[in-house]
Amino acid sequence: MEEFAALLDALIYTRSRNEKLRLIAEYLRETPDPDRGWALAALTDGLDFKAVKSSTIRNLLKERVDPVLWSLSRDFVGDTAETAALLWPEPLGGVGTPPTVSEAVDALGVMTRASVMTELPRLLDRLDSAGRYALLKLATGGMRVGVSGRLAKVAFAQAFDVPVDDVEEYWHALEPPYADLFAWGADGADPPETENLPLFRPFMLAHPLEETVVDLADYAAEWKWDGIRVQLVHVAGETRLYSRSGDDISATFPEMVNALELPAVLDGELLVRGVHQGGEQGGAASFNALQQRLGRKTVSKKMLTDSPAFVRLYDVLMLEGKDLRGLPWNERRERLEKLVPRLPDSHFDISQLVEARDFDHLGQIREGARNDAIEGLMLKRRDSLYVPGRKTGLWYKWKRDPLLVDCVLMYAQRGSGKRSSFYSDYTFGCWDGDPDKGAELLPVGKAYSGFTDAELKKLDKLVRQTTLNRFGPVREVERTLVFEVAFDSVHASKRHKSGLAMRFPRIHRIRWDKPVHEADRIDALQALVRD
Repeated sequence: MEEFAALLDALIYTRSRNEKLRLIAEYLRETPDPDRGWALAALTDGLDFKAVKSSTIRNLLKERVDPVLWSLSRDFVGDTAETAALLWPEPLGGVGTPPTVSEAVDALGVMTRASVMTELPRLLDRLDSAGRYALLKLATGGMRVGVSGRLAKVAFAQAFDVPVDDVEEYWHALEPPYADLFAWGADGADPPETENLPLFRPFMLAHPLEETVVDLADYAAEWKWDGIRVQLVHVAGETRLYSRSGDDISATFPEMVNALELPAVLDGELLVRGVHQGGEQGGAASFNALQQRLGRKTVSKKMLTDSPAFVRLYDVLMLEGKDLRGLPWNERRERLEKLVPRLPDSHFDISQLVEARDFDHLGQIREGARNDAIEGLMLKRRDSLYVPGRKTGLWYKWKRDPLLVDCVLMYAQRGSGKRSSFYSDYTFGCWDGDPDKGAELLPVGKAYSGFTDAELKKLDKLVRQTTLNRFGPVREVERTLVFEVAFDSVHASKRHKSGLAMRFPRIHRIRWDKPVHEADRIDALQALVRD
């Protein structure tokens, strides 16, 4: 555990991607099994200990330190695990022999809600503050050390000089602590057996188009749909539905699991159908409708009826035992078009190509598309093979320009991790009528991105100097600052006082110059709502 704690500490204090890769690769090479496998799983959020939650840690600390001291410290530090690790009383007999990572995982894995209050303290008493922090982060997940799943896999590939695409291919077929993966990568054993498993294959991704202009003779255009990218896999009589990160979401969308009955690996966008007045089902509904089903452990019959899922297909990776990823896009597209009639049209259709005279004409088509289910366009090189990750020049995403609205800063909250000392999460609102006639501000969104580090320091200072009220970690501020907020769409919402919810709000500009009474009104947003 000491080595793992040292790794976390080093990762926290470096921003360099290459240095993070070096640190993880060195740890993987020097640490024995199964510790390195458990550590790799922890870094990629691959562990889940149901008995250990943030509330468990809070309750343990409130039994050992003054509750007011705990609350004030947690609010200042901004991280439960870090606060608990520092405040935990040192045992009278001194710190005991620290557990290994695998010992800690074994102990955490058998804890129950009834036993965790006695068993977790025994582990914490065997560790110093750095070890306690590492243990609590491992137990609760969410490391927040700037390591994505992709970066960890690249580090594995660099550690053992193996192709990262192969690491991606085998990763999702294995369970922590990844003994077969390390046997292959580190010891030269045969690759893990995956042929008869409903295995996730890494997605091919796109670069933003930005200033690039492409020749439509070389590229095909299709709509970029606003759902969630999924992969549907049917192998050896078993079907799985995977998200873009490789998470198995089959239980959340059971209707899709029963819809694919032939051996295939399909790439597409998961959407839900809109329901017209009278109960007739139509085309793709907005992301807001899909969001009602995301993350649910149980799906009611009413939800299946009111928001039925379907997949709008983009590509076919494998079909009836043949790997098609080595074929150019135009040939895969032909195979896909022939495949779609064999699939139930209640659960599948195909993403239509967009025809245009030239690139300028395509831009006009893109700007004219304000269907809530459309994010923009995809441009795919006609001769591109299906390769994992983002490869320059093959696929581009050309999102439509965001919508913009001027909002007033209303509330601020401290961030987490590196931002735990700054008020970096901002809630903003629009006027419910004419501000000169006493209209009030209603919250319409929250954002924590879109500004520089220098701007963050200036905003943090403003929040502290203009605080009106405190509500736990949240501060209400004077209405003095306008944000120009960018967002993709806006939807009706019963959960918010304004009756509206923004999709992907982010701060586009800070309008230090603009008087707050000139900010936009609620009706400007309501005009953008689509059914």
